[in-house]
Amino acid sequence: MQFNFFTNAAERLKHLSKKPSFRFGLPFLLFLFIGSFGLEHFASLRYEFRRNQLLKPENLEKLGIKKKEVSLEEEFEKYKKVDINSWENIRGPRPWEEPQQPQQQKSSA
Repeated sequence: MQFNFFTNAAERLKHLSKKPSFRFGLPFLLFLFIGSFGLEHFASLRYEFRRNQLLKPENLEKLGIKKKEVSLEEEFEKYKKVDINSWENIRGPRPWEEPQQPQQQKSSA
């Protein structure tokens, strides 16, 4: 009985190996799934040995960087003083054009 099962399995495998979906599709899918696990390993190495460190307030003081304390109300008052209704649209220079001063652009327009 067992011998019959193995001969049938061998015949089925031989029959499947002639089909292009089995010959080309199965190795491709195996390559994709096994490759994703390999890439996961290499991607984790990237984050394990990262040289960049997060800046903490203690480290900033050692580097000589002083942090300004700014409140939302102060910034709001500063932007309230800005006049947003009187502005002029000035086109920037194209890469092939010479950069011009804004006053020269007004006179040429």
